[in-house]
Amino acid sequence: MAKVALIETKRSRTNYNNEFDSEFEFDQYQLCSDHTIKKVLKRDCDIEIDIDAYDWLILVGSDALKYFTKINSVTEYSGKKVDEKFLPVINPAMLAFKPEAQRTWDDSKKSIIEYITGGKQDTVISDEQAYGIQDTEECNAWIRKAIASPTPYIALDSETTGLYPRDGHILGISMSYESDYGVYIDTECFDETTEELLQQLFNEKAVVFHNAKFDLAFFEYHFNFEFPHFEDTMLLHYLIDENPGTHGLKQLAMKYTPYGDYEQPQYDWMDNYRKTHGILKNEFTWDLIPFEIMKTYAAMDAVVTFLLFEKFVKIKQNKRLAKVYDNILIPGCRFLTDIQDNGVPFDIDRLVKSQTLMQHEIDEAVAELYRNPAIARFEEIQGKDFNPNSTLQLRALLFDFIGLQPTGKKTGTGAHSTDAEVLGELSTQSEVPALILAIRQKSKIKNTYLDKIIPQLDRDSRLRTGFNLHSTTSGRLSSSGKLNMQQLPRDNPIVKGCIKAAPGHKIVAMDLTTAEVYVAAVLAKDEALMDVFRAGGNFHSQIAKKVFKLPCEAEEVSAQYGMQRQAAKAVTFGIMYGAGPKKISEQVTKDSGKIFTAQEAKEVIDDYFNEFHKLKAWIEDNQKFIKQNGFIYSYFGRKRRLPNVASTDSGIQSHSIRSGLNFLVQSAASDINLLGAIDMGSWIKANKKKARIFALVHDSILAEVPEDEVEEYMEKLATFIQMNRGVSIPGVPVGCDFEIVHEDYSGGKFEKMYGDNV
Repeated sequence: MAKVALIETKRSRTNYNNEFDSEFEFDQYQLCSDHTIKKVLKRDCDIEIDIDAYDWLILVGSDALKYFTKINSVTEYSGKKVDEKFLPVINPAMLAFKPEAQRTWDDSKKSIIEYITGGKQDTVISDEQAYGIQDTEECNAWIRKAIASPTPYIALDSETTGLYPRDGHILGISMSYESDYGVYIDTECFDETTEELLQQLFNEKAVVFHNAKFDLAFFEYHFNFEFPHFEDTMLLHYLIDENPGTHGLKQLAMKYTPYGDYEQPQYDWMDNYRKTHGILKNEFTWDLIPFEIMKTYAAMDAVVTFLLFEKFVKIKQNKRLAKVYDNILIPGCRFLTDIQDNGVPFDIDRLVKSQTLMQHEIDEAVAELYRNPAIARFEEIQGKDFNPNSTLQLRALLFDFIGLQPTGKKTGTGAHSTDAEVLGELSTQSEVPALILAIRQKSKIKNTYLDKIIPQLDRDSRLRTGFNLHSTTSGRLSSSGKLNMQQLPRDNPIVKGCIKAAPGHKIVAMDLTTAEVYVAAVLAKDEALMDVFRAGGNFHSQIAKKVFKLPCEAEEVSAQYGMQRQAAKAVTFGIMYGAGPKKISEQVTKDSGKIFTAQEAKEVIDDYFNEFHKLKAWIEDNQKFIKQNGFIYSYFGRKRRLPNVASTDSGIQSHSIRSGLNFLVQSAASDINLLGAIDMGSWIKANKKKARIFALVHDSILAEVPEDEVEEYMEKLATFIQMNRGVSIPGVPVGCDFEIVHEDYSGGKFEKMYGDNV
């Protein structure tokens, strides 16, 4: 019988013998014997165990996994074997308040029992099923065989030296057209015939990628290949599980295939190579890996992709999800590949000058800080210079020396937080936190944006970054890579001002306006709310006039009844996210600068729903549906799974319900914007226009447009955005504003703030 140890962070009340159905015996240990410690750090661990005395060690939770291995997150590896004898598993105690983890626990428990009782063996990858080719004739013969195969699809992957086509090249390609068999082909053996055969293959088969957007960009840029029909297992899995961070090929291989963490031996080789040659992790490139090492794991990428497609394609039997995939995700993938290639246009001269300007502002802010008498006194007492980047010194300065009252917000270690939110609150008590905050904000602009953008620009002064379809539960796009376009500084136009059109062009930004409320009005079939849109004029003023029965025209509301307008605005947006009186009162107080009580907020909410009673009924009906079913579909067919509505924790349950409501309106509004952008991109291509969409940022579509195309571009984009896709008020299309038609993305704010300084 196998000898087993189970290790948890601290002693708990969990009966693990019952949890594992008494299938095996085990010795139980804790990392930390002191049960009073809330967050156990490595220094708190006092476990004494001879791991060599055990055949298997069950590691419960992330803390135990991190202590014994290099892995940080337990969820991905739960139920999988790590380093020959470790069996990580999520903590079953979390199931009481997070029912969504039940399936992970059930699958992990079954897997661990099978490992320990001998019912589960590792799958061995042979050279025959993961084959490498470096000979041209052999390569071409294999492709001909793939073309002749009866399988209507082929999995395709690439190994590259960089993350962007202009930063690297393709080392080799992996393909698989039958289960458990794949090949890795060195691109050095390609000839003209090879490329012709590959194009024939791609014409005749549906090409299956995992993260198609990445591979499409490389294949199109380096080989000019075309892919008339492609599939994407990453996007298919997004239909199965919309939660971000769950779609990596390795993760899915571990979850859905017998090959587990098949890449680990290659990564072990890479670690040893870096150590031997003194190469930092971020300096290592894949061309350093010998073909004989690479071939097995590269070929398995295609094998796994093929297996995943066979499993995941069944999700298309759900007609609603199939429509999302075919009509939004796949066209969206094609569109985003194009806009990423278009690149964000930057003015490098302005970037360089902005660096200098921002450094000057930082120096001035630092000088002002050190002129504050509190700093001089603090340095005298401490006997050393004050470092504003030291959180320990900053806590001592703010809370011990100056004596500011902590906000109550704590770090993970239990110390008083000094993050931006805290410094903002403390700024009402003292000038020092405001000065520290200013330094941080200016330093972030320079270090995170201006300094990093310049070295990443391509030769055409454009920056190619990423936009993602699969990183939010609502379906809204996210941005990542060289520059997160969703997180550009809002309060300072200096970065946006460096995004500048080429001579003879304009930056054109289209913004959806009140789209989520518009969607809610249509979905709820609330004629009273739709009448507000029909009335035109300022939306929030119209709402206030209607809710409060104000004795003035809508255009006079802002001047005469500012508080009521703020209250109506806060409720309009707040109710979509399940905000109650407390949150509404806080928001109105913040926006108006005047005290607005929770009781006043409650009265406004009541008045609001009295006016828009169908909206209230729609909200209540959907809340009930979510609670009863644990999921909901958006208008366009996206599915939001909300298993935590079954949680015994009322806070978690309420959050899930609010998330579902938010999803209904946010998802539909986002899809209206994305579908319009996709159609516009297709129109630009078909009509060979020179306009280039280069980013989707929240509810905005950004493009660089030749001056003689601007009017036509705006007209066409408005047409596509406002197209009746079933979520529309007759005669009143969704709001579509072109707020910026300027040389740069700041819309002239850059020049107003900095003038001739740059």
